[in-house]
Amino acid sequence: MLRRAWVRIAIALLASAVLAACSSSVVRDKRPGRTVSTPKYGATAVVNRGETLYRIATNNGISPLDLATWNNIPPPYTIYPGQRLRLYPGSGRRPVASVPRRATGGTAPSRPPASTAAPTPAPVAAAPVASPFAWRWPTEGQLVGTYIAGNPTRQGVDIAGSAGQPVRAAGDGVVVYSGSGLVGYGELIIIKHNEEWLSAYGHNRARLVNEGQIVKAGQQIAEMGRSGATRDMLHFEIRYNGRPVDPMQYMPRR
Repeated sequence: MLRRAWVRIAIALLASAVLAACSSSVVRDKRPGRTVSTPKYGATAVVNRGETLYRIATNNGISPLDLATWNNIPPPYTIYPGQRLRLYPGSGRRPVASVPRRATGGTAPSRPPASTAAPTPAPVAAAPVASPFAWRWPTEGQLVGTYIAGNPTRQGVDIAGSAGQPVRAAGDGVVVYSGSGLVGYGELIIIKHNEEWLSAYGHNRARLVNEGQIVKAGQQIAEMGRSGATRDMLHFEIRYNGRPVDPMQYMPRR
């Protein structure tokens, strides 16, 4: 049993559509693309009978992962009629840009001399979290897409190759999902490496492992394809505590 709610949320919402309210049936959506969340600050949604978390999220322009995280919904991710879901992060505060104050009496606000203005410090990149094990490249090929922090559509790397070429586990672990229920990822495999680390492998042509199966680093788990993509490639993600991190910080040099 997972000890952290955010790890459980990341596994299930990358794995499948959420269970229907008071029902065990899963609702899937085959439309292409991934949802970029647009929070609705101060707004909530009341669950109606038969609705799923996935459907409520997409109807409101929010990713299922964000909606579950904002509402601390634990496994098995069931929602109930009458339940109220928050459509914005827990802080509930909309980001506000600073606006210069208007001076009274019709005069323009004074500005300090340019020579006295303090320089804006350059942003400091966060150091990558140390990994307890060595990662391996999941496949061969050209890197055609890179990770961008904070961009919901760039949460991993894309590696181009040929249809059918091997896709391998990047580390030892247990397969926690093998299916095609998540929009935009095609045939997807997710491996849990420990209580904090997950890896995801999308757009496969064929999946060669089942949920619950123990795999070793370098073991073939799938065949490369273009399910949910426009070309043959592997979409690869590494997640720490449910949040995507830059795989290039952990991959060995080629």
